[in-house]
Amino acid sequence: MNTNLKNDGINNAPSKAVAIWLLIGVGMIIIQIMLGGITRLTESGLSITEWKPVTGTLPPLDSIAWQAEFDKYKGTDQFKYVHQNFTLAEFKSIFFWEWFHRVWARMMGIVFLFGFIYFLLKKKFNKEMVLPMVTLFLLGGLQGAIGWMMVKSGLVPEKYFVGHVELATHFITAIGLLSYTAWFALKFIVAPQQKVINTSLRTLLLSILLILFFQLIYGAFMAGLKAGELAPTWPDINGKLIPANLFESMPLVKNFAYNPITIHFIHRGLAYILFGLIISWFWKARLVNGNRLFSKLRSSILFLVCAQVILGIVTVINATYPNRLVWLGVMHQFTAMLLVMVVVGLLYLVRPSPAK
Repeated sequence: MNTNLKNDGINNAPSKAVAIWLLIGVGMIIIQIMLGGITRLTESGLSITEWKPVTGTLPPLDSIAWQAEFDKYKGTDQFKYVHQNFTLAEFKSIFFWEWFHRVWARMMGIVFLFGFIYFLLKKKFNKEMVLPMVTLFLLGGLQGAIGWMMVKSGLVPEKYFVGHVELATHFITAIGLLSYTAWFALKFIVAPQQKVINTSLRTLLLSILLILFFQLIYGAFMAGLKAGELAPTWPDINGKLIPANLFESMPLVKNFAYNPITIHFIHRGLAYILFGLIISWFWKARLVNGNRLFSKLRSSILFLVCAQVILGIVTVINATYPNRLVWLGVMHQFTAMLLVMVVVGLLYLVRPSPAK
């Protein structure tokens, strides 16, 4: 049923322009995460070996500068052992994605900073909004620092790619930033009367969010370790439903973060669990007489989880085809982000019964 909950204290502010600004930020973060996915899948992440926040905004502008960047890349083990036959033209192609990924991050910082200053001067913020805004900037800065640590993890001897743990950390913090920004934007968009009181639905949503959190981590592990290439089959994993080498590493706990086949198995298993939970949630939610926004999100979560399962299967089957994998992988990642956004939206809408 619907309820007229107490206003959060933010909806009363002159909010339309602020909401648009935040939603632009949400869109830019989604694009940034997709660029990160392309960067990883095209093996472009180590093409720029230095962090230059200001001067690095411009790409090399002449042949001498390009050759200097290429020579720096030649010092990495990725070039020595993986891309040793790269030409300058091929180097430029991977350089572009890493450069674009970094430049887009700077553009996001500018959009958030200038928007914040503008709305602060225009007195569009009330006291309740200051701390969330500061937190937003801190999360953005943290994300940039984690990104550089991720790159550095691949610029050491005997490393051909960025570390998968660092990659997963960078990805999850980006998803956290996306979710936080979206949640903040919802405070300006959703009216109190649009919220729905249903404790059981909210509890199940929290379970879905928890499984989705670990599923995203293992998705990043899959990308970082190229685990899909080791088992490009479905529904089995190289002919077996339960692979024999799930626990070949010692100590056993190491398999959960470093054994590609175990990671692949867990990622698939979590997908099945997530699919079942969302089907169960939808079945219960269909009986709730919510508002139009709730109905749209209720349908969206079912559609997205079905699309995500299909994309996951197709991506795995095509994992040994690099060109296909890039675009299928990015589509899979994009759908995952949309699913996260819908879950966040539903968690904002669906509230537990007030304590008696």
